[in-house]
Amino acid sequence: MKCTMPLAFVLINADLGAEEELVGELKKIENVKEVYIVYGVYDIIAKIEADSMEKVKETVTWNIRRLDKVRSTLTMIVVEVP
Repeated sequence: MKCTMPLAFVLINADLGAEEELVGELKKIENVKEVYIVYGVYDIIAKIEADSMEKVKETVTWNIRRLDKVRSTLTMIVVEVP
């Protein structure tokens, strides 16, 4: 079954100690549906869902990656939902 709406997960490396502040900022972004602080290589995972793949890309490029305390991101686009 294919996804009905474009969906992506963004793994985020944040400045040390800035995780909770970033979660608050991420939750304000329109296409960000869920945000979690995690342990491991990355600090935060955000679920992005939008009407089009273009809007998903814009959300990552123009909203998430430009936040002050975001060091780096890795975006994983969902192809299929089981």
